[in-house]
Amino acid sequence: MPEIVEVQERPYVALRGKVAMDGIAAFADRMREVIDWLAAKEIAPNDAPFFKYDVVDMDNGLVMEIGFPVDDLHSGEGEIVTGVLPAGRYASVNYHGHPDGLRGATGDLLDWAAAEGLEWDAYGDNWTARLEIYKSDPREVPDLADWDTELQFKLKDQGVSP
Repeated sequence: MPEIVEVQERPYVALRGKVAMDGIAAFADRMREVIDWLAAKEIAPNDAPFFKYDVVDMDNGLVMEIGFPVDDLHSGEGEIVTGVLPAGRYASVNYHGHPDGLRGATGDLLDWAAAEGLEWDAYGDNWTARLEIYKSDPREVPDLADWDTELQFKLKDQGVSP
């Protein structure tokens, strides 16, 4: 069952790209580039990897980032970007199963929020923070059907209008 959670701001390092809807898996395979960049800079991730969907346009594709939260804000280079996931209220739900099922879980979360009268921190197709947080380490959980993923979508701050 979805819930609303309060989250503190989180600095992160990620790889950013424009991705076709059918290109998410190929983009995800580039996570090694982020891991190698972090290792070269001797920066340790402090939590699970995530996908951050900045633009969700079902017709024209996605602008997304794959990355890791870190302790401090850093400077990126090339396709490696840095930023801060904003503090605030997030609608959150845990999903257990193959990542192929995340599209359905996302639809369920969006429907739940609409039924609850919640507003996303988004403007059209542009999202402030729409995250899939991958809680399972593939080295420890090789069967994708056993993976745990948390969806965290930022809600509009109360009392704030665009």
